[in-house]
Amino acid sequence: MDLRQLETVVAVAEEGGFTAAARRLHTVQSTVSTVVRALERELGTELFERTTHRVALTLAGKAFLPAARAALEAASHARATVDRARWQVTGEVRIGVMPGAWPEPHRALSALRRDHPGVRVLVRTAPPHQLREAVVTSTVDIVVAVAGCAPGEGLVSRPVRREEMVLVTAAGDGAADRPVSAAEAAGAAVVDFAPGWAIREATDRTFQSARVRRTVVHEVTDASAAAELVRHDLGGCVLPVSVAAQFPDLTGRRFARGGPTWHITATHPNDPRPAVAAVLRHLT
Repeated sequence: MDLRQLETVVAVAEEGGFTAAARRLHTVQSTVSTVVRALERELGTELFERTTHRVALTLAGKAFLPAARAALEAASHARATVDRARWQVTGEVRIGVMPGAWPEPHRALSALRRDHPGVRVLVRTAPPHQLREAVVTSTVDIVVAVAGCAPGEGLVSRPVRREEMVLVTAAGDGAADRPVSAAEAAGAAVVDFAPGWAIREATDRTFQSARVRRTVVHEVTDASAAAELVRHDLGGCVLPVSVAAQFPDLTGRRFARGGPTWHITATHPNDPRPAVAAVLRHLT
C-alpha cells in the first residue's frame, strides 16, 4: 500500500466516479481503475460497488476512507516539517553597536526570534574605531553605527533609521517656534553624550561642518540624564526627534538649515550568509 493508492481511493470516493477522479489526478480513467483494483487485491476486499450508472463505497470502503485521509494528512504534515527544517535559517550572528546607536534592540530581536528561532545573536557595544576594525577583520558580522563610521573594502551599508535632530531646551524659553542656527545651537548645547556615542558623533559633525566651536560642559550616557540636566536649565542638548519626543515637558527647536541628521546604518560584508541576511532584514 502506498500514498498514490490512498490518494486515488480518496479521489474516487469524493468525486463519485473513476472518470472524475482521473481528471482531478491529471491521469486517465484506466490508470485509476488499475490502481484501485491493485489495492483491493492487496486488502482482499472490494472498496467500491461498481454499476453502470454509479460508483459507491462498500462497507469496507466506508471504513477505509477516514484512515486513508488521515494517512494522507500525516504524510503532508511530514513533508511540511521536512521543508521547514530544510529551509530553516540557523547560526550565530555577532552585531557590533556604536554606543547609543540602537535604542530599541528588543523590537528587532523579538521579531527575529519569532521568525528564525535557530539564529543566535550576540550584541557587543564598542567605540567606533574598534567597530571599524572588528567588521574589517570579521570579528563582528554587522556594525550598527552613525552613517560613515564603518567604511571598508568589500563592505556595504544599508539604512536602519534616519530622522531629523533638534535642539532640546528647558520649557518656557519662548523660542520653540523659531529655528535655531548652528552657531546658536553650539552656544546652547552644552549637554551631550560622551565622545564615541552615536548622538555625539552626529552632533559634532554638524558643528564641524558649520565651522563653529562649542564646549560640552555635561557629558552623559543616557537620554534621561540629558533631559534632567536640560530640565533644570543647565544647558541644551541635541537629540533625534524620536528621542526628544520622550520628554514632552521640554522644548524642541528645529535647525534653520544644515542641521544634524540621525542617520544610522548597518554595515556588513557584501555577500552575507543566510543568518546575517535574516538579521539585516529585521534591522532595516
